Amino acid sequence: MVPIPGGELQMGSAAFYPEERPVHSVAVAPFSIDRHQVSHDRFAEFVDATGYVTVAERPLDPADFPGAPPEALVPGGLVFVPPSRPVRLDDWTQWWAYVPGASWRAPYGPDAELGPIGDHPVTQVAFEDAEAYAAWRGVRLPTEAEWELAARGGLVGAEFTWGDEPYPDGQQLANTWQGSFPWENTALDGFVATAPVGSFPPNGHGLHDMAGNVWEWTTDWWAAQHEAPEPSPCCAPTVDRRAASVAPGEVHPRRVIKGGSHLCAPSYCLRFRPAARSPEAVDTATCHLGFRCAA
Repeated sequence: MVPIPGGELQMGSAAFYPEERPVHSVAVAPFSIDRHQVSHDRFAEFVDATGYVTVAERPLDPADFPGAPPEALVPGGLVFVPPSRPVRLDDWTQWWAYVPGASWRAPYGPDAELGPIGDHPVTQVAFEDAEAYAAWRGVRLPTEAEWELAARGGLVGAEFTWGDEPYPDGQQLANTWQGSFPWENTALDGFVATAPVGSFPPNGHGLHDMAGNVWEWTTDWWAAQHEAPEPSPCCAPTVDRRAASVAPGEVHPRRVIKGGSHLCAPSYCLRFRPAARSPEAVDTATCHLGFRCAA
């Protein structure tokens, strides 16, 4: 782990997506955070030592999926399946598929040619899985504010972990998507899918992959926007943040994920930035979502 000095964080951004607003000041105490995303090999050590079974490997509860046919209720995870041609970008089902048998052991499914690679970040881990691994190590997952402060690497107000330009002097400084999403990936950064942890230059705190490669879990409940600072906290209404994080028509609450992934493209998802954030249901496991730990 790398020690991160505490301080006053100007959290969020007013330049991109609505959920990143408003920019507001947050006091963050000193903490430590993993230099890299947790790799497949490190997660395997945890499973070997404890016999832990991940959410994606467990039987599904029919109550969580009302109306679903019984034959569809089999363990698995979400896998990116690129279409062969351009498609509408307002329908994510054009490039995501639920694949039975997909798990951290087989992140793209049991029949996929591309299997888990030991020094790549572990994926297909739900929030509960990440928490269990952290507890085994005697640490925890980071808060959203901690994660963002660490990702900024000491740069105040910069849009990316390295500065204000996404590709300074044409350099690819993170594992992201190049080309026309979601069907054409030119892989200018050298990787079509995940990259080994630490493949790209570290930020100012010496942390790798705080942008791109895989999204990362944080402990914060999702809200559509940052809460503006209250002038009179004593009079603010009490909000059940867990309940409020549940999407309409869904069952499971959502946590904030940070950092973007190898599927982030400026034309579709310019979220490989410290301020960027996205919601993810706690039971969800995907091939582009992992985590790192804090203490």
